[in-house]
Amino acid sequence: MNKLVITAILMLALGVGSGYWLAVKQDKKQAATTLTDTKKPLFYRNTMNPSVTSPVPAKDTMGMDYVPVYAEEEKPKILFYRNPMNPSVTSPNPAKDNMGMDYIPVYADDDKTAESAGSVKIDAVTVQNMGVRTAIAKKMPLSHIVHAVGRIAYDEEHIVRLHPKTEGWIETLLVDKTGEKVNSNQELLSIYSPQLVTSQQEYILALNSLKILEKSPIEEIRRGAEELVESSRERLKLLDVPAHQLSDLTRSHTIKKGLHIHSPTDGIVVTIGAREGQYVTPETELFMIADLSKVWVYAEIYEYELPWVKQGDPVEMRLAGVPGRVFNGHLAFIYPYAEEKTRTIKVRLAFDNAEHLLKPDMFAEVSIYAGKQLDMIVIPSEAVIRSGIHNQVFVVRGAGKFEPREITIGLSSNGDVAVLDGIKAGEEVVTSAQFLIDSESKLREATAKMTEPSTPQKTEPNRLQREQGAHQHD
Repeated sequence: MNKLVITAILMLALGVGSGYWLAVKQDKKQAATTLTDTKKPLFYRNTMNPSVTSPVPAKDTMGMDYVPVYAEEEKPKILFYRNPMNPSVTSPNPAKDNMGMDYIPVYADDDKTAESAGSVKIDAVTVQNMGVRTAIAKKMPLSHIVHAVGRIAYDEEHIVRLHPKTEGWIETLLVDKTGEKVNSNQELLSIYSPQLVTSQQEYILALNSLKILEKSPIEEIRRGAEELVESSRERLKLLDVPAHQLSDLTRSHTIKKGLHIHSPTDGIVVTIGAREGQYVTPETELFMIADLSKVWVYAEIYEYELPWVKQGDPVEMRLAGVPGRVFNGHLAFIYPYAEEKTRTIKVRLAFDNAEHLLKPDMFAEVSIYAGKQLDMIVIPSEAVIRSGIHNQVFVVRGAGKFEPREITIGLSSNGDVAVLDGIKAGEEVVTSAQFLIDSESKLREATAKMTEPSTPQKTEPNRLQREQGAHQHD
């Protein structure tokens, strides 16, 4: 019996010793494993739906990798301690203020915001949920096309207004319809004028006197007769007597009652100011004739488009009345004033119209191809945050890191804007959700200004420290 008890005790002691040895070994192995796996992800999270996780690497339905989630890392280093009631007061060691409140530790990660005021750091999951998109600033030519509505008009340099040079009555009106096409030197009407009859009579008398006196032995008499004929002929020319009538008068010495008036140019009769039998004076406009081989087109552009355009820029024009046809012209003139009501600037375009397809007062769609601005850094217009006189963008400084940057912008075109200062080519800027980032940036910047220490000050001594200092001084 005694042997059995002794054997049982020995076996129990051996079992307890073995169990303790195995337990210590297992704890050491687990501790080593935990220390080794500290940097391993605990699990993986769906970027679009954070509530969905996976113990192993995976992809979502869109092919995006799950985001690894790590164990809590070692706390960052404490730089100093800050008074909670007076952020300008700091201490290198833990301390309390006069009210007994502990100073707040400031870690190394918190101090990184000092690198750039307003900088924001956002984790990858939040960036995905916010829908942040970015674009690269590029150095490229920036061109612009100004689209406007134009109105076709007569070329003012090719309009003729015809007036008589003397008073009289219209005998015959040969062209009596507006819109009728006339050719240069075509007879338009005949007019009876007593002054013209008298001038013809004087010319015939001068011719007869010259015929009698041309053989006179006295040179002054011959010269006077010749000068009289010349002056009479010149008076008829100044009264617009046509060359063929003057030639007939010289040959036949027969006075013509009616004076023929001819068209001075090719064109279209725009207005007729008199009819047959009407008494007219030099103030009466008989005809207005316009040459439509060239036309002007008036268009209006906005003020912000004015820096783009200049005289000589090529222009294309399309009309609903001439479908499928593109007319090419150029910008001829920019008017030196703005329209008061519309706040636009009028421009004049010039077009050839040999086929007479372009008719005055027709409306057209015009496109002015402005000159290119070369070697400019360009970013999308949506990336710019405009606030008063300042323009700002957010520059990507790394994964989830965004830095606010004030920029100077220039011309804009087709959804892009030129940056004159503040950004370099190749930098990445935020083009969407930047207002959410801006709100966070403003908050952090304001907080940083409130909590930014000027010069680390010593901790305020409490009453016990003041008393100890007084005893030591004594």
